[in-house]
Amino acid sequence: MLGMSGGVDSSVAALLLQKAGYEVTGVTLRLSPDGLMPEREGGCCSLADIEDARRVCYKLGIDHMVLNFKELFERDVIAPFAAQYEAGKTPNPCVACNRHIKFGAMLDRAELLGFDYIATGHYALIEQTPQGRWLLKKSPAAKDQSYVLYMLTQRQLAHTLLPVGSYPKPEIRRMAEEAGLTVAKKRDSQEICFVEDNNYGAFLERYTGRAAKPGDFLDETGNVIGRHRGVTRYTVGQRKGLGISFGKPMYVTGIDAEHNTVTLGGEQERYAHALTAGDINLIPFDALEKETRAQVKVRYSAAPANAALSPLPDGRVRVKFESPQKSVAPGQAVVFYDGDTVLGGGTILEKES
Repeated sequence: MLGMSGGVDSSVAALLLQKAGYEVTGVTLRLSPDGLMPEREGGCCSLADIEDARRVCYKLGIDHMVLNFKELFERDVIAPFAAQYEAGKTPNPCVACNRHIKFGAMLDRAELLGFDYIATGHYALIEQTPQGRWLLKKSPAAKDQSYVLYMLTQRQLAHTLLPVGSYPKPEIRRMAEEAGLTVAKKRDSQEICFVEDNNYGAFLERYTGRAAKPGDFLDETGNVIGRHRGVTRYTVGQRKGLGISFGKPMYVTGIDAEHNTVTLGGEQERYAHALTAGDINLIPFDALEKETRAQVKVRYSAAPANAALSPLPDGRVRVKFESPQKSVAPGQAVVFYDGDTVLGGGTILEKES
């Protein structure tokens, strides 16, 4: 069962699986609840994407089906996203979608229907050790997506195929064009599928029915230095769109939803020396038993930073960086690597300046 978004990556995944001798059924997921946002061309999960996936399946001579996971998606992805944003966090809904929907509900449905594997168009690699342990590794392609897959379990890895993981994107487009697939030049989606124009504030007001409540901007010592437009309109690390000029670059360094304040700081205040993470998933081993050196990403686009991982009570992990890292945002995913191997990751609970 291949998850097909209607894009070029999952379409070529179908082609590669077919060439490898697999019996493939393409599946497109209906996720965004009706009326939540206007239907649009392109982007993940739109009606146009369903038709693109259907056309690719017809061209390749494979079956295609649509699964309605709208209720699950709202319960497990959208509602937690809204709650965390209102709490001043910066959640990653793509991680939640992968955990609960693409590698959760879709795998459950695949097994129920008698499929041996699920597959997606993600850029990452899955390998098995001689001892039988499944590993997740970085893709050699520039579009490595291992960061958003750190939560995969041994069961999920054992039943997942990532056919495009070792190919560079230009090669994927070339294969699509040679196969006559209409999506060969389709642009990639760059935004969260249920948030129109990346306008989180407007989405949250529409979804919750609650208008953002203005409050105070504070400096690092707690002095009021201006007014903000509601905590849901800001994320840690943000510089643009503050709505007020300070004569020098200022960044969001903290959000206190309980007191409805947003703290701003200069360049130096952006950095954190350490963080604590919870909701940890580890892949090569079951538990972190001692201090471990790793390379750590605090955002999808961040460069890996050298750090020491230390186990804490209740399964949490403290990450101490060799060099301070900027824009460490509570709620965001933090992912641990040993070279190209994903050790695991978790959710940032708090940072240490």
